[in-house]
Amino acid sequence: MFRSIRSPEVLLTTLAAAGILMVTMGARQSLGLFVAPINESTGLGIVTISLALAVGQFTWGAMQPVAGAVADRYGPRAVLIGGLVVLAIGCALTPFMTSGIGLIVSLGLLSAMGAGAGSFSVLIGAAAQRMPLEARGTASGVINAGGSLGQFVFAPIIQKLISVFGWMGAMWSLALLTLTALPLVGKLTQPGAAPPKHAEADAGLKNTVVGAMQDRSYLLLHAGFFTCGFHIAFLVTHLPGEVALCGLPPSVASWSLAIIGLANIFGSLYAGSCVAKYRSKYVLAWMYASRAVLIVGYLLAPRTELNYYIFAAGLGFTWLATVPPTAAIVGKLFGVRYLATLFGLTLLSHQVGGFLGAYLGGLTISRFGDFGWMWYADIVLSLLAAILNLPIREARIERPIIAAQLAPVASKGSIP
Repeated sequence: MFRSIRSPEVLLTTLAAAGILMVTMGARQSLGLFVAPINESTGLGIVTISLALAVGQFTWGAMQPVAGAVADRYGPRAVLIGGLVVLAIGCALTPFMTSGIGLIVSLGLLSAMGAGAGSFSVLIGAAAQRMPLEARGTASGVINAGGSLGQFVFAPIIQKLISVFGWMGAMWSLALLTLTALPLVGKLTQPGAAPPKHAEADAGLKNTVVGAMQDRSYLLLHAGFFTCGFHIAFLVTHLPGEVALCGLPPSVASWSLAIIGLANIFGSLYAGSCVAKYRSKYVLAWMYASRAVLIVGYLLAPRTELNYYIFAAGLGFTWLATVPPTAAIVGKLFGVRYLATLFGLTLLSHQVGGFLGAYLGGLTISRFGDFGWMWYADIVLSLLAAILNLPIREARIERPIIAAQLAPVASKGSIP
């Protein structure tokens, strides 16, 4: 599985990008643990806090194409450093915010902008331009697994920090933790890792984006990724609340989020390997359909700690494992020259769904007292996403072994 990234340069680039994503995604995906403590401390209400986090979901997505375009034009170094610093500032300011507007500024704008600048579009785009074609699928899986590892590591740590130092101390600690990724930026963007020359035709950023937005397959990819964002943002924001409704301790929520992250490490690596073996659209369709099945199983099962952990492991396997095949399709359709920008636009669609998942979850619990309607919507959207991925235009995967077997036959004139 890892043969294609064994060269020292490719391996260093991959691990540096994975490490940065571990920190930015670990911080971002743990914010749902602060919802109840912030509400108890400030009395702002679940809907108000959910709105701030929902704005953060959209802002994170909106930053992807912007940060990607800047990185494509000027290089990723300044983008990544700036993103990590802004993420830390947003976390550090949050304890001083006592209003909904204040939370929107700190968590919804600053933290989300920083995390977005140091996330998938810039990191996968930077890595893809620094390695050969055959290494990109596996590398994107490893990078994506770094984000999942961050969720696995950060969730229990943040929950422990909240219980020991309170949510304010935990938020300040999170700000310091985000700065630990700064040394990795130098490893990813060091001069020795300069992008190789590409044979791809360069139509320019503007023409490439305009052409992409007229491409049916690209738009279908956006529609499927919208559902992924809805699903993930709803669970990251409101899984602690769902656990509380069942009368289970907060530790069940933090460990469930950690298990999701751990399972997605394996799911991301597996997805990265599947990109080289199967058409990515089929990988995506299977992932989205499996989520609908898992949610139905969850709704029918008793709400016990063990069942939560089983549910988390099942969801975690496909959690953000959708990223490698989605990025692969974008790269196949348009090349990697502007991958950071084009994949960033796809992530924007993801986060439009994320905004709705986070905010509508807050409205649903406030109006109905549970999340039932959100689960039903998630099932329908997951099935729809699976169907929408099937018509995407994607060439068949070439089988090197088969090609090698056919070559001698062709040389003998058996194949016209």
